[in-house]
Amino acid sequence: MSTMGDGTRAVRAGLPEPEQYEPTLPGPVFAAHFHLSGEPVGPYTYGRDTNPTWTHLERAIGELEAPGEDVSTTVFASGMAAITAVLLSQVRTGDTVVLPDDGYQALPLVREQLTAFGVEVRTAPTGGDAQLALLEGAKLLWIESPSNPGLDVCDIRRLVAAAHEAGALVAVDNTLATPIGQRPLELGADFSVASDTKGMTGHGDILLGHVTCRDPLLTADVRRWRKVVGAIPGPMEAWLAHRSLATLQLRIDRQCTTALALAEALAKRAEVTGLRYPGLPSDPSYGIAVRQMRRFGSVVSFELADRETAERFLAALRLVDDATSFGGVRSTAERRGRWGGDAVPEGFIRFSVGAEDPEDLLADVERALDEAVR
Repeated sequence: MSTMGDGTRAVRAGLPEPEQYEPTLPGPVFAAHFHLSGEPVGPYTYGRDTNPTWTHLERAIGELEAPGEDVSTTVFASGMAAITAVLLSQVRTGDTVVLPDDGYQALPLVREQLTAFGVEVRTAPTGGDAQLALLEGAKLLWIESPSNPGLDVCDIRRLVAAAHEAGALVAVDNTLATPIGQRPLELGADFSVASDTKGMTGHGDILLGHVTCRDPLLTADVRRWRKVVGAIPGPMEAWLAHRSLATLQLRIDRQCTTALALAEALAKRAEVTGLRYPGLPSDPSYGIAVRQMRRFGSVVSFELADRETAERFLAALRLVDDATSFGGVRSTAERRGRWGGDAVPEGFIRFSVGAEDPEDLLADVERALDEAVR
């Protein structure tokens, strides 16, 4: 499938060989145990270890992460389960980890837990490849690019090369881009990690995460961690996720096209400051983004004057839900400062573009901005 287009690959990914009178995508397998006589050498023995529905989904994600290559994916109950599986399967007391200080809101909680376990944690911003200065003696470098919610981008190839030279593994949180927007393994990373709650499944109704690796030993570590902590997805969630992958390219292309149009429209508004979108030619990260990204994501971030203006804007929107998360087919937006975990101004808006008609969505945003600043 390495020569196929993204849309073809998405609709075919992970499907089993055709069987007469069987569905093209088998239904979810609900099983805590399987028939098992003699030695437990088969692929399915107990429901916390393996499940046929996971297998189909893991193969599908692997085909999207690295088309035509021999990689292994492990699915988890959430993005945070995937993130912690990588970190806690690789790091021991006395090791050093380098994290971004502008990444996903829950990363500070991870930092606290790592520190409690006796791990040294160093942090630096995503922008400017600032993590380069912290790699000496590190066991693992964690990259989030584009970063959430600030949408900074770093040079992944450059950071990977420096980290490997320093003896560190590299994990890339690819949640915002998805595998059809950016392929971390092709950029040299050891782990490609994502919260599939977001753009991968795209409907805001599933919690899921995954880790993809080339190295079978790293995969074994991650899978052992999943078994130990039991952070497994339900078969129904896994089946729904696989079904949702079929529209991945359609959804992401629509969202990215509209996100760029939204960014261009916002750039003309005097009341909007701090506008960020990696696909906008005027964005500080554009030069790096075009070298390593194939699509630029569905999220646009910007600032309004203050908390009150931001809240008036959000309240005035009719086609956009005031909700957290991103990547769904229905547009959402929120004032990120309400959570208290991101270093953003009170008027900072994270806007996730959905699959609505671009003209309708942009008109709604323009009208809401007019109402917010009267």
